[in-house]
Amino acid sequence: MRCSEVTEKLEQFSPLSFAEEWDNAGLLCGRLDKEIKKVYIAVDATDGVIAEAVRLQADLLLTHHPLIFKPLKRITTEDFIGRRIYTLIRNGICYYAMHTNFDVMGMADAAADEIGLRNRQVLDITYEDEIAKEGVGRIGKLPRIMTLEECAEYVKKAFDLEMVQVFGEKEQTIEKAAISPGSGSSVFAAAIKSGADVLITGDIDHHMGLDGMAQGLSLIDAGHFGLEKIFVSILSEFFRREMPEIQIYEAKEESPFHIV
Repeated sequence: MRCSEVTEKLEQFSPLSFAEEWDNAGLLCGRLDKEIKKVYIAVDATDGVIAEAVRLQADLLLTHHPLIFKPLKRITTEDFIGRRIYTLIRNGICYYAMHTNFDVMGMADAAADEIGLRNRQVLDITYEDEIAKEGVGRIGKLPRIMTLEECAEYVKKAFDLEMVQVFGEKEQTIEKAAISPGSGSSVFAAAIKSGADVLITGDIDHHMGLDGMAQGLSLIDAGHFGLEKIFVSILSEFFRREMPEIQIYEAKEESPFHIV
């Protein structure tokens, strides 16, 4: 299957039209006529991920976060991004990123599924046409009413996490939850406006946590990587279902930091 055919299927699943204007999703490196037999799927295009893609002789590297985000004036091995791009090109590996388009069409509902969110709606609308309103995050009711502490344990188990950071009173009653993988700052106001009891997201800083509690919103920081790592399993299943002739490899990534 050619790269152009693979990207067509990926864009049927998560259309590029759903990506934010500031984003850089799509085919970022490689040839559309390249024959794709092996795909390596990861959250980030790190040095380790690219080295493993090379070792496995992958034809396509597929990640959630784009390696190329800001405009580049030169590509040399003196710069870590340039070095990674050079390695991909040198080894004939095409590179595709599914970022905010996948946040809207893929990640949001998948994360909501993980915690069994019922009667869900879009948390923050980022795309609207005459047919539908779509966007990042979801809001709905948890499978049962629970305390904030119980909810934190529930999220840990659902996403197989070592720990989560919690802002709020442990015994607070939680029923209506908002979830948005990635950085929570962009959906913070929407979560408050929606009347959520808790926002489950990543990258919550000190001030956001305090500001949320002051406005009646508890927050569970499950980590940027912690929530978005489901990208790998979702896309692996998509390839197995839609393109079974392609061999799939999943990156064995871990959180970029550790707890001491």
